[in-house]
Amino acid sequence: MRVLVTGHQGYLGTAMVPALQAAGHDVVGLDSGLFADCALGPVPVEPPGFRVDLRDAGPEHVAGFDAVIHLAALSNDPLGALAPELTYDINHHASVRLAKLARDAGVRRFLYASTCSVYGASGGDELVGEDAPLRPVTPYAESKVRVEDDLSGLADDDFTPVFLRNATAFGFSPRPRVDIVLNNLVGHALLTGKVKVLSDGTPWRPLVHVNDISGAFLLALTAPREAVHAKAFNVGTEQNNVTVAEIAGEVVEAVPGSELLITGEAGGDPRSYRVDFSRLRAALPDYQASWTIKAGAVELIEAYQRHGLTEPDFAQRFTRLAWLAGRREAGLIDGTLRAT
Repeated sequence: MRVLVTGHQGYLGTAMVPALQAAGHDVVGLDSGLFADCALGPVPVEPPGFRVDLRDAGPEHVAGFDAVIHLAALSNDPLGALAPELTYDINHHASVRLAKLARDAGVRRFLYASTCSVYGASGGDELVGEDAPLRPVTPYAESKVRVEDDLSGLADDDFTPVFLRNATAFGFSPRPRVDIVLNNLVGHALLTGKVKVLSDGTPWRPLVHVNDISGAFLLALTAPREAVHAKAFNVGTEQNNVTVAEIAGEVVEAVPGSELLITGEAGGDPRSYRVDFSRLRAALPDYQASWTIKAGAVELIEAYQRHGLTEPDFAQRFTRLAWLAGRREAGLIDGTLRAT
């Protein structure tokens, strides 16, 4: 298939594109380039692509594709809270506009990277499935709910949107992020000897490796239409439903000499949910999320050490909010996050 991948220079896109290419797909990227320089170690040879802000994408950017994999977004809760109006402009309005352009251009399948954060403050110990009430507690998660709703209304006989609600990602990518929980705790442990948890450690999180996310998208790309048409799927595995304290414990075991500090200084975290992933396995029988948190921690340790992760890069280059703030201060982007 000829596939357009938005956000191909991001954390997930940089890992997913080689997997798509290895499966024989013809991949083209679309990215604003905000995080193109956020690399640790060599970056794989990149596909041809468009350097364009998602908000400025036009019909010419989606013409001639069989499918779109839409990853581009302001990609975490702190960013969304900092600039909620930009979160809705980029994550919601620009995403729906892209989907309409794709549909009108004859693109038949549109894979949307949503999030398990849509379950928000689900509470309790019951596993939440795709039909559970959605309780987003951040602008980021709310924007994902809105896109799913709007894209459902675009579905027809010729246009199949699919909503892949990824659990919290972990694992190494050539363009890493350290503002997600396991990646952060491992990096902090290596650089400081401390595994620092700012909450009380009790919230539940479902985790999934970037490679296992890529595997789900690969299968959803070519699955029979009736198996995925206009449906939502949680992406991950029940074995990685863990508390933040349990994640921290895995890191302490993986990093010799590290010390666990659960400070609680950030107060209670309303985002707590355990997730059921059985619908994805039923629709895509070949899917298996095989990466454990322990294996992911070991992978991250090896990659961080091999490529020489430094404290300045940990604090800025690989932390989305700090990186964008630095780009703004340097005059490289404006208040709307567009290149100057």
